[in-house]
Amino acid sequence: MTKAPIGLQDLRRRIYRAAKADKTKRFWGMFVHIAKLSTLEEAYRLAKRNKGAPGLDGITFDVIEAQGVTAFLLDIREQLLNGTYQPARTRQVRIPKGKGKYRTLSVPCIRDRVVEGALKLILEPIFESDFQDGSYGYRPKRTAHDAIARVADAIIRNHTRVIDVDLKDYFGSVRQDLLLKKVAERVDDEQVMHLLKLILRSSGKRGIAQGGPLSPLLSNLYLTGVDEMLERAKSYTRQRDGYYHTEYARFADDLVVLVDGHPVWEQLPRMILTRLTEEFSELGVEMNREKTRTVDLTVKEVFTFLGFNFHRGKTRSGKSAPRFSPAAKARTKLYRRIKEETTRHRSQPVQEVIRCLNPIIGGWVNYFRIGHSSDCFAIVKDWVERKVRRHLARACKRKGFGWQRWSKELLYERLGLYNDYQICYNTPKAAPAR
Repeated sequence: MTKAPIGLQDLRRRIYRAAKADKTKRFWGMFVHIAKLSTLEEAYRLAKRNKGAPGLDGITFDVIEAQGVTAFLLDIREQLLNGTYQPARTRQVRIPKGKGKYRTLSVPCIRDRVVEGALKLILEPIFESDFQDGSYGYRPKRTAHDAIARVADAIIRNHTRVIDVDLKDYFGSVRQDLLLKKVAERVDDEQVMHLLKLILRSSGKRGIAQGGPLSPLLSNLYLTGVDEMLERAKSYTRQRDGYYHTEYARFADDLVVLVDGHPVWEQLPRMILTRLTEEFSELGVEMNREKTRTVDLTVKEVFTFLGFNFHRGKTRSGKSAPRFSPAAKARTKLYRRIKEETTRHRSQPVQEVIRCLNPIIGGWVNYFRIGHSSDCFAIVKDWVERKVRRHLARACKRKGFGWQRWSKELLYERLGLYNDYQICYNTPKAAPAR
């Protein structure tokens, strides 16, 4: 199976069209579609495609396929239909964020990932019809690069006052009662609501567990009211002369608002910031006052969005233009991962080290190969090459980097070290860097 069954595709398309046509429509009879074997099969395929690690039960995809996928899915279906399904506890994984801070991911077992995936497949078309254009986080046919292009385009249009919003523990702050109320505005199905409540409560009485297939959809739904407020702000600025004088882009909990730099709009950033504070307060989400700031690009200030540092510079012809390149924090994360891999494989042959490093380097470069990343890529390439040379030198019990002993041809052509650091000017599709 290489793609969703046609029946499921048609169902999702019909749901989306009905939701788009009537913004007040509440959908019933959704649970029967969630429990269909075809929906569970597609949810399993998507879960397997992501190659996630097992949950607390230790059951892997290999174990499931050895015992029979159909039997596994039929058992899930029976539990859903007879009301005995209960989500298991999630495996907690801490991801370093820097400065001693961590992001906690909750990894569900594969069975629960399949259920969450099936729920998402049926609910996503409903809420996609309500989401705003400025929302990009983990949505169909939308990427982090699309959000970056939206920000760059706003800077071109002289939107030089930027509100860089930072939320304090967003996923852990979500009020489940408010979230369920937002879902119920579009879903009139007690079985669906009960299943969703079970999934939410399995990770605690507050917050959304990051790591499951359903969390991106729910996190976007929870902030839709904020997006709608920003859309109203855009419409307000258009009344003056027919042009939009404010723009925004949001990727999950990463949000920036850009305002026209003309003096007539000087008070607008303060007004928007006040409204944002009110909106987040109603949701029980706190803005980090120390990190939320207003940036003026006309005085060479910089802000960070989705791993890129943005500022306004000059083109060769002297015109003002946006400039964006990998932030130092993003480069530091790459260095940390490479150090971990080289340390782990210190006693391994260099070919094995390169085999492990290439996917890490390639994934990072593919995400950042837009904008003005050439200088950063040159630094990264040199740093990676030095790490590989040091590995070779240690294996030979030598000092230094062996600049004369090992040629670049040996490293890049014979050993196959990653060497594609070209900038892509046609924005590729990519997921945000981690």
